[in-house]
Formats: sequence, C-alpha cells, structure tokens
Amino acid sequence: MSDPKTRAAALAVAMDWRDTPYQHQASVKGAGTDCLGLIRGIWRELYNNEPEIAPRYTPDWSDVSGEEILLAAAKRCLVPIATADTLPGDVMLFRMTEGAPCKHIGIKASQTTLIHAYWGKAVTESFLVPYWQRRWVHSFAFPPLSQKD
Repeated sequence: MSDPKTRAAALAVAMDWRDTPYQHQASVKGAGTDCLGLIRGIWRELYNNEPEIAPRYTPDWSDVSGEEILLAAAKRCLVPIATADTLPGDVMLFRMTEGAPCKHIGIKASQTTLIHAYWGKAVTESFLVPYWQRRWVHSFAFPPLSQKD
C-alpha cells in the first residue's frame, strides 16, 4: 500500500509541474516535459537521483512493437498496487490502444482527476473521464521516502 507522506509529497511536486510545456523526452520543470519526464522529475525531487536512465521511446501512443518498456520500468522502480487502491499521489499507467504496450503515465490528483503531460498540452490536471478510465491498466506507488538513497 502507498505511504501517505510519500503520496502527499509526490502530489505536491506534480502540482508544481503544471503548465510545463510538452516536449517529447524532456524532463525540466517549467521548460518542457512529456508524461514520463513528469514522473522522472517527481522522482528526482523526492529522491534526488533517478533510479535508471530512461530509454529512448517513440511518442506514438499506438505503438504496436509489443515491448512493454514503460511497464517494465515501472515494475522495477515503483511499488505495484491494485488500481482499486490507487489514491492521490499514486502513479497511473495507461494502455492507449488495445493490444499495444502501455504508453502513457500520470499521477492521480483526486478521485476524479489526474495530472499528466501529452502532446499538444502542457502538464495539466484532467478529469478522469471514461476515455482515461478505460485505458487505465496499472497503478504504482512511489517507494516510501524513508527508503531514500
């Protein structure tokens, strides 16, 4: 289960990234980021260093390569939780096309919203409408801050 202090800290950091412009494979608050860059930036602010170097990836949500690069990295670095147990400050992973790899990630902001970055939009808080609910397939928590490097 998620640690309440870690969730609150992650959510506070995510809120501070709002309005950062979208830029594929970037992760600089206020300058540019994509969805993974947002998670990387939150991680850096919580733990100081990233746990691993992010691999190159395509911006195409309908990627049909079959490689679960994002999901595999999430499993290595984050704590898996049931989607039903996801609380504000936890990480949400999305499969944008049936049968394709997970290609989008965000932070649950409230029971009805998520914070994320996607092409053409700055980091924003969006409603968790049916479009996103149908595509949400995995949830993760950040490790407790007490496990900081």
